[in-house]
Amino acid sequence: MLTLATVGFAVNFWAWALLSPLGPRFKESLELSSFEQSLLVAVPVVVGSLGRIPVGALTDRFGGRVMFPLVSAATIVPVLYLGLAGHSSLAELLVGGFFLGVGGTAFAVGVPFVNAWFPPARRGFAIGVFGVGMGGTAISALTTVKLVGARGMATPFWITAVVLAGYAVAAALLLRDAPGRTVPAEPLVRRLADTCRLGVTWQASALYAVAFGGYVAFSVYLPTYLKTGYGLTQADAANRMAGFVLLAVAMRPVGGWLSDRVGPVRVLGGSLAVVVAGALAQSFGLSLLPVGTLAFLAMAAALGAGSGAVFALVALLAPANKVGSVTGIVGAAGGLGGFVPPLVMGALYGAYGSYAVGLLLLAAVAAAALAFTGTGVHHAVTRHGRTEPSRHRDKVPGNNRVVTE
Repeated sequence: MLTLATVGFAVNFWAWALLSPLGPRFKESLELSSFEQSLLVAVPVVVGSLGRIPVGALTDRFGGRVMFPLVSAATIVPVLYLGLAGHSSLAELLVGGFFLGVGGTAFAVGVPFVNAWFPPARRGFAIGVFGVGMGGTAISALTTVKLVGARGMATPFWITAVVLAGYAVAAALLLRDAPGRTVPAEPLVRRLADTCRLGVTWQASALYAVAFGGYVAFSVYLPTYLKTGYGLTQADAANRMAGFVLLAVAMRPVGGWLSDRVGPVRVLGGSLAVVVAGALAQSFGLSLLPVGTLAFLAMAAALGAGSGAVFALVALLAPANKVGSVTGIVGAAGGLGGFVPPLVMGALYGAYGSYAVGLLLLAAVAAAALAFTGTGVHHAVTRHGRTEPSRHRDKVPGNNRVVTE
């Protein structure tokens, strides 16, 4: 079930990221400004992010067996539209990108689905493994530009649509929700209201907006940054972005695994400290080889590990029957955290001809998140440890019955 969920996440994220590698191409062919190009790649991010809120709550109610095929099938429509007709003007691309955002909601399906299959002591690692599916953006980065150049604009969109259809059928046939899965009885609106009153919802949202938001921002804007700031070709910039993504993806389960052993607060603290240092270093306009590359790779590793640690925190603190609802809001915050930086970077570069101010802003935000982790989040985890009775849990997947020792 973990493997099937991870594949579904990857396939949907592949579709979700199709426009990003083509941003420089559309900028030239449609004569877009820096801000318009940033808007083009950011629209799927914000829609996919906000859509996670209702999709996460619906997953709590109907389960991943229903929601994974549904989300995958729905994503096929905008993929085909963009590949066949919707790429000749900015307006068409924005409409297609808006509905392409549906693919980004798959994250809010997978986390509660995986969470229910594993006992608490293994959830951080399991959700981290599921997070490897965000490497779907690397598939897009490595293949989209090459396929367009070799076979035409429609080719990568056709291929992605076929893969989505195949996964939707496989998921409908093979996925099973965990036995004993807790199904909430409250109406959707009431569950979302209750979720908003949980402290972990807002703590994890703030941290995920920085960790995963930083990853998303770099994954959609890094090709533009490298092409504009360092004069790289479109293909070279896309390949380097893929390397950034792959390292972040590989570190996500590591972050979850470490959180299971030393606690999410320590992992988050270390990750955010690395982001602060990397962003500060890169703000000086370092040469790409070797120092600039090392700075970006260090930030990729830290953002991946930090993203894994955030959902280890959710697994630790969120009630079992609200994991999907919490995940939806936290995931939305992460996506929105990735929506704003590309727009800011594009606007600042247009105004000053430099990315230094944007990188300094990233360092400042990461430093604030680091301070919050060491104070508010640390206090919440400590309080949770004091108020929870000594206990063990049934090892049957999906059974959240607590037995006090």
